[in-house]
Amino acid sequence: MLCHTLSDQVWPFGGLGTIAEKQHGFQERLSVTEKIPFFDGAQKKAKAAVFSFLPILTWLPSYPVKQYLFSDVVSGLSTGVVQLPQGLAYAMLAAVPPVYGLYSSFYPVLLYTFFGTSRHISIGTFAVISLMIGGVAVREAPDDMFYFLPANGSNASAVLDVAARDTRRVQVAVVLTTLVGIIQFVLGLLRFGFVAIYLTEPLVRGFTTAAAVHVVVSQLKYLLGVKTPRFSGPLSAIYSIKAVLTDITSTNVTTLILGLSCLVFLYVIKDLNERFKKKLPVPIPGEIIVVIVSTGVSYGMSLSGDYKVDVVGEIPTGLLPPAVPDFSLLPRLVTDSFAVAIVGFSMGISLAKTFALKYSYSVDGNQELIALGLCNFFSSFFQTFAITCSMSRSLVQESTGGKTQIAGLLSSLVVLLVVVAIGFVFQPLPQTALAAIIMVNLLGMFKQFRDIPLLWRTSRIELAIWLVAFVASVLLGLDYGLLVALAFAILTVIYRTQSPKSGVLGHVPGTGLYCDVGDYEEAAEYEGIKIFHSNSSIYFANSDLYVNALKEKVILATMSVCVCVCVTNTDATVPQRHDSTVLIFDDLTKIWITQFFN
Repeated sequence: MLCHTLSDQVWPFGGLGTIAEKQHGFQERLSVTEKIPFFDGAQKKAKAAVFSFLPILTWLPSYPVKQYLFSDVVSGLSTGVVQLPQGLAYAMLAAVPPVYGLYSSFYPVLLYTFFGTSRHISIGTFAVISLMIGGVAVREAPDDMFYFLPANGSNASAVLDVAARDTRRVQVAVVLTTLVGIIQFVLGLLRFGFVAIYLTEPLVRGFTTAAAVHVVVSQLKYLLGVKTPRFSGPLSAIYSIKAVLTDITSTNVTTLILGLSCLVFLYVIKDLNERFKKKLPVPIPGEIIVVIVSTGVSYGMSLSGDYKVDVVGEIPTGLLPPAVPDFSLLPRLVTDSFAVAIVGFSMGISLAKTFALKYSYSVDGNQELIALGLCNFFSSFFQTFAITCSMSRSLVQESTGGKTQIAGLLSSLVVLLVVVAIGFVFQPLPQTALAAIIMVNLLGMFKQFRDIPLLWRTSRIELAIWLVAFVASVLLGLDYGLLVALAFAILTVIYRTQSPKSGVLGHVPGTGLYCDVGDYEEAAEYEGIKIFHSNSSIYFANSDLYVNALKEKVILATMSVCVCVCVTNTDATVPQRHDSTVLIFDDLTKIWITQFFN
């Protein structure tokens, strides 16, 4: 009988204590002089904690003015020019007046300069987050709550109190933002930066593609100039499309022509920027051109008065004083705030890591959570809505030479200039132009449909996650859709552990490789030896499946074999449940040697 012996000393858990004892404390009292190094160590730890909490202290003192300042100034001005129209446009998605988008493009950007660890991302308004906030604001303050009958007669139709409605929606958005900030800050303190890994790339891409569908559907009424209500909750996209189609005969032709003109112009500019990005010193600022030209045309031709084109309307000059949010709304917004907090962080950290990898520096996920939390929390007292980073603005900030968050700081000052000095200039800005800006900025998200054939070829499970995230988010809304997608992603993890790939390995002659004999003809087994490999950990839920696969693969009817079982991990229940079948010598090692006799 052929025998092969593999042996190595295996130390049981805790066995190291029999060889070397841990030092649990000082054996002797230390003098005051001997304690000084420990005080120094505590001071260094405190200093490191402060520098970790305020990353600006680590890079600003050594900021290379000659090498970086000019690039940061150009980048900051370019990003600010993009930040301005996006702030106005995304406020429409958040269901609040446009000026609140400008506030949200100033305060959080300013704060992130001090607390953020990424050098390149552009913090501020973002379509997906704005849409999620808008859905909550519309749910809590629907139009139906603010209709009233005029006092001049019983036959008059009800009138919508737009001012009261907008005030209530702003209150909802602000309280939601406060909660989002608290959640992100607490998760950062608890070192929960790893939670982003559960939002897998297929899930995020399917979810954001669905969000793009919701955004485009929500902007159709502004593009066409029709008066339809805004819907939220399950099937809101379908209800919105139905409402637009029902009222399509009342399309404002002037609004439609202006909107389509802006749409085509922005698409051409975006294509030119992409095609000639290596030759252009800075991208052509198509969005600000659209804002300036459409505002001028609207004012010069009196589009609002003569052609009934909807415009932005009043933009107050100056900043609002700080105010305490209406916390009576808080209990109804907790669930929504968790969804916004996680999605906002996931968007931010993924883009931050992309730039960090490209430029060879590191970002701290936990500090990013803290930074976003502080940006949202403190800014909410100045009437802002929740923010994260924007891919389009971040690419502008990076491509125009931005080196640090000084660029972000300067972009916020561009917005501040508009708010305190020239905001009134944009009051005639047509809403259809903002709708065009939003739609063109989402073209990149629609390109994610290309993931489907790729995932079909590489991983059907990942494709299923993408499709479930997309379909659930389109039909159920972004909040419920995200929950369904997360639950499904977790189920796929369980499925994978319940259906591990296993096989018998053989040696490939002339190499040190061992491959599955079922997949590779060259792989040859050793006589009397079966090398069984499983790509999953063994635990209570899949241990029976594992043993059945082991029996099927390696047990021969009439001969004894030495079986080398290769797995990654096991829990405590497996040896107890199967100790008559499989003997695992130690649950801390990577390879277990098992003898199995039939």
